[in-house]
Amino acid sequence: MSTPSPSALAEQIRFLDEQLSKRELALDPIGYFIIYLDREQHLICTKFFSTVINEEGLATDPLTGEVIPARGKVKREPELLTCGRSAKEVCVKLFEEQNPLLVSQLSHAAYLGRELQRAEWALIQGSEYVQD
Repeated sequence: MSTPSPSALAEQIRFLDEQLSKRELALDPIGYFIIYLDREQHLICTKFFSTVINEEGLATDPLTGEVIPARGKVKREPELLTCGRSAKEVCVKLFEEQNPLLVSQLSHAAYLGRELQRAEWALIQGSEYVQD
């Protein structure tokens, strides 16, 4: 079996990741994170929002009971704001220093680690970061 060129390998990985992004996921009942870049301060930031999962498996606002849409903006105040200079620094703050933990599923923690790495790369490269 021949070794693919770096560009062919990158394309294979990009295709695989696009397919994996379409899979069904179980929502973490504790809540969700919005990840964004503060380019002026050169920081990776997260906002944590708690949720309640309803009978249909949809995330709802614990205060109003309204379903939180998967896309679009929602007017809610975050319960926690965390920023760091690197993905590792944010992960240490979220998973080692935060008590109680704000994730209840390993898949959610793994997702956050991947996304924070992507955000760090975008910060370094000066490219756009869009959370998956």
